[in-house]
Amino acid sequence: MKVVPSGEVARKQVEMEGTQGVGVRELITDRDGAPNFAMRVFDVEPGGHTPLHEHPWEHEVYVLAGAGELRGGETPQPFSVGDAIYVPGGERHQFVNTGGEALRFL
Repeated sequence: MKVVPSGEVARKQVEMEGTQGVGVRELITDRDGAPNFAMRVFDVEPGGHTPLHEHPWEHEVYVLAGAGELRGGETPQPFSVGDAIYVPGGERHQFVNTGGEALRFL
């Protein structure tokens, strides 16, 4: 077992092509012995976004701060603090900060 003070985990800038203003803290990963799940905290600056991409695994997301849009389908879907988001595997998606403060999600 492990307890992780999230503030002590180093924030890394995401350098993936198509990304703007995104940082990540990897709280729990396969390096901790978790083979099926990763817990990461993403911070997206105002106007920033993750890349428009897809992959075979799903996302379960919980919004901790800020507001944004989930893009990739026909219509952007707005979200805000306290919202839970599900993105099925194989579906194109992008998280965009549409607010004036940092967007933070798990």
